[in-house]
Amino acid sequence: MRVLSVEDDPAVQAQLVDELSRAGYLVDTSSDGEDAWFRGETGNYAAIILDQGLPKLDGLTVLRRWRAAGVSTPVLMVTARSSWMERVEGIDTGADDYLPKPFQAEELLARLAAVLRRTAGLASGVIQAGNITINTRRMTVTVDGRTVDLTPLEYRLLQYLAHNKGRIVPTEELYEQVYANENTTGSNALEVLVNRVRKKLGPASINTRRGHGYMLEG
Repeated sequence: MRVLSVEDDPAVQAQLVDELSRAGYLVDTSSDGEDAWFRGETGNYAAIILDQGLPKLDGLTVLRRWRAAGVSTPVLMVTARSSWMERVEGIDTGADDYLPKPFQAEELLARLAAVLRRTAGLASGVIQAGNITINTRRMTVTVDGRTVDLTPLEYRLLQYLAHNKGRIVPTEELYEQVYANENTTGSNALEVLVNRVRKKLGPASINTRRGHGYMLEG
């Protein structure tokens, strides 16, 4: 899944990109409020990690503008400020969760995963789709109890479909969440990837709706 990390400290940003990438996310970055405002309003992100203290526009102002513009992307707000009143203001403004600095990478990943689950209406990090079980915390996949090895790209595809289980995901949306700015070898790259996943999970695992997109049924 594609996420936006908004952080003005280069060292912290580098750590975030590393940890998020290791967890299977595609990461876009921004280092100031004005750029973040534009990216969040025009980009298609599964979630946004937003630092509260930013140059040009502070995080709360950016969040207010997103919500006023109808941007419903889930936002995990990160702050070095300790005031509980500021955290409450962030939640009231539209943040989906709050994480104080300094934080451990494991907690950030857990909170981000929880925000994504809530957005998708999922109660836990284990998603069941027919005979397929996806543990989003451990990044493991089983079919009828048998472990299936997926490449990072294959898992990214399955994870996004799983978070949108029962919904036809348009081809353009799925492509952006799986590949983003990565180089691909042709316009049929997504179709080839879907077929690779089907071979590992079973031919009926991912449904194709011609002219519309792909769907993972429950």
